[in-house]
Amino acid sequence: MPARRRRSRSRGHGHAAGEPQTLSTTYVPEAAAPISEAFRDLGVDETGLRAIAALGYVEPTPIQTATLPIMFDGEDVVGLAQTGTGKTIAFGLPLACAIDPEVNAVQAVVLVPTRELAKQVKDVIEHLGQFYGFRTLGLIGGGRVQSDLVALERGVHVIVGTPGRVIDHIKRGTVNFKAIRFAVLDEADQMLDIGFARDIEYILRSVPKDRQTALFSATMPESIGRIVYRYMRNAKRIAVDPEQKTAEGVEQFYCEVPEREKILALRYLYEQHHLGRSLIFRRTKIGVDRLTEALQANGVPAQAIHGDLRQGQRDRVMGDFRSGALEFLVATNVAARGLDIPDIDHVINYDVPQNAEEYIHRIGRTARAGKKGSSYTFVSEWELDDWDRILDEVGDENLEKVQLPTRWD
Repeated sequence: MPARRRRSRSRGHGHAAGEPQTLSTTYVPEAAAPISEAFRDLGVDETGLRAIAALGYVEPTPIQTATLPIMFDGEDVVGLAQTGTGKTIAFGLPLACAIDPEVNAVQAVVLVPTRELAKQVKDVIEHLGQFYGFRTLGLIGGGRVQSDLVALERGVHVIVGTPGRVIDHIKRGTVNFKAIRFAVLDEADQMLDIGFARDIEYILRSVPKDRQTALFSATMPESIGRIVYRYMRNAKRIAVDPEQKTAEGVEQFYCEVPEREKILALRYLYEQHHLGRSLIFRRTKIGVDRLTEALQANGVPAQAIHGDLRQGQRDRVMGDFRSGALEFLVATNVAARGLDIPDIDHVINYDVPQNAEEYIHRIGRTARAGKKGSSYTFVSEWELDDWDRILDEVGDENLEKVQLPTRWD
């Protein structure tokens, strides 16, 4: 076993301005990064420069470089980009410039597939709002509706939410999207994968046609093409950082092991190689629960994350994992999409991914921001054909086959 371990053009809707609102004071931490001339060259105004400096940005990422000038010009954008590429800032800054804080109405909506991603995106947009003077509300399933209503009554300018919860408020009549001038679909392929296609279309039909729309997705299935055709206007398509680049810096190992002995191979890795913080992928929620129970029964500190958990449970699990109190997080692809965990040491494919794209996306959860990481893929006798197809696409020059003991004293 190896030891290596410019501002948006006004899209006025003729809305009367409400009373000016009292908003939080702009605050720039002492540890803010220096103001970036590279961002200035992309059209970011002085307010935006201070906001991103406070977040620690010094140089724009490729998706930001490609997207910001186009969106500041008011154009619709379809961006092919993965989680962790900086796309929240890529759409967040143009969104912030489109908001008029003195108009007491919801002016932008950002739709995301999961509660975790909604919270992360909301935090970034909320940060921008401190500098630009607008308020942001997260609408996510599992939260208290009464808290939503209190915030909506007070007045918000931007909503970040999951499609189901947003539709719930539309049907209740508790949100009014008549003043929307900016709409974002983030991780669009994942929203479609988990059945939000009709919800997305319902929401897009509920907002003014005269709006700017941005769609971001790791892949471009035909279903996304239909949304682009129906609900976007002459959208500019941007594709940067191909999927294969996400594997850079990842040491990749695989092991052929009988299905019934995978749990023993995983336990061996845990006990003999002190893996540290690890993200374990399974294909189904049932598989996630069964593996988590088996790990716990073998004394391994593991927890599951999937859509059936209550929000409080999810928050506790993610808090423990980020703090290091929990070493193993077992998840499905959908549940893991959008999780903000910067220091994952290892990715373990307990089940072989369905295709090469999924494989690259999974292992790309480690070795981020120039760090090193490793991935292990367990290949059972039933998965050899699937694994061969993946190798045909990604190649095997960066993969090392290893033998993991499944029985030991």
